[in-house]
Amino acid sequence: MTFDRRSFLSHAGKGLIAAAALPAIAKADPVKLPPLEAASETPKPPPPPSDPPGQRIGVALVGIGHLALEQLLPAFAQSRSTRLVALVSGDRKKAEAIAAQTGVDAKRIYDYKTYDQMRSDGAIEAVYIALPNHMHAEYTVRAAAAGKHVLCEKPMALNVNEAQQMIDACKRADRKLMIAYRIQYEPHNRFVQQAVRDRRFGRVTLIEGHNGQNVGDPKQWRLKKAAGGGALADVGIYCLNTCRFLLGEEPTWVAAAIHSAPNDQRFTEVDENVVFQLGFASGVLGNFSCSFGTHRSNRYRCLADHGGWLGADPAFDYEGIQVELSQTRGKHDVREHPEIADKQQFALELDHLAECIRANKQPYTPGEEGLQDLRVIDAIRQAAREGKRIELPRVAPVDAFRGTVPA
Repeated sequence: MTFDRRSFLSHAGKGLIAAAALPAIAKADPVKLPPLEAASETPKPPPPPSDPPGQRIGVALVGIGHLALEQLLPAFAQSRSTRLVALVSGDRKKAEAIAAQTGVDAKRIYDYKTYDQMRSDGAIEAVYIALPNHMHAEYTVRAAAAGKHVLCEKPMALNVNEAQQMIDACKRADRKLMIAYRIQYEPHNRFVQQAVRDRRFGRVTLIEGHNGQNVGDPKQWRLKKAAGGGALADVGIYCLNTCRFLLGEEPTWVAAAIHSAPNDQRFTEVDENVVFQLGFASGVLGNFSCSFGTHRSNRYRCLADHGGWLGADPAFDYEGIQVELSQTRGKHDVREHPEIADKQQFALELDHLAECIRANKQPYTPGEEGLQDLRVIDAIRQAAREGKRIELPRVAPVDAFRGTVPA
């Protein structure tokens, strides 16, 4: 079943309250049902096993804005290994309404002043930080000091120094730090990654893509420099991180240009349009653009040297991602759209975090992965500012900044 914001908020309270009342039981194998379709059809996997409510990782949701209401609350409903146990918000009235609808105990509503008191709340093992960018570092460091694992939205911080502080704080506290790069857990993009690395159509030589949207309210934090807004940090990071994810390589140079409409009051502080190129030691080139002033579009395409290309359009949406590939067959180019089932992307992230906490593993997208993106973003801005190509240090290992591959 798929939950949208309205259906989740109207039904989640009953379901989560009922689940919380269930006795703890041993973890069971997946339920097996007889097939409904003929053996010639694509087999459907069994439903994944879920942990009993009492054995799930308790998570506090920090920030209850659009992302939390529209994506994260439904994600907890579909997560197999986590449960929502606390809320952190500066708006007590809104938090109480959400707590009542989701079965969260009102005693576990914290604000930003009482945040550190989570240290004494044993039901909370981790926090999901869904705050504006400029608040990520502070609330990650404070969570680690309170003994909680952290799943933080991207970009992980305003700058490299803040990101390193977050990493250091979690290491000192022996807590996991995972950055919410949902594309790296999403099945369509993982399909493309595998095809690229298997050289399905030979060696990929060029990856091109775009991520853009037309931002409305000029007062929102994404249009404030101090909050860490702008097109590159907010949507361009998808192009950058996905390119690195697909290849497993790190860029050795960048070039870029930034332009904002001079008479548009939305972009007096932050970038509207950014075009950037990435160069890799293997010879692959990346060519990307991002925008806060264009009609919504997000896509990429990997062009190979042996009779084919593949990519996704849309590529970065919360659902409905579509993979497309083209290959030469005889005298014809044939386009295909593989059928890959959607999965709740935030639930996949939550379950991976739970797995890493229980097995004491490094998350696939740890703080070091987010730090590397910030290094490259700094270089992109420098390249645009100075009007020249910026060289980057070479990083030899494949997937140098990634941890345990998700199940």
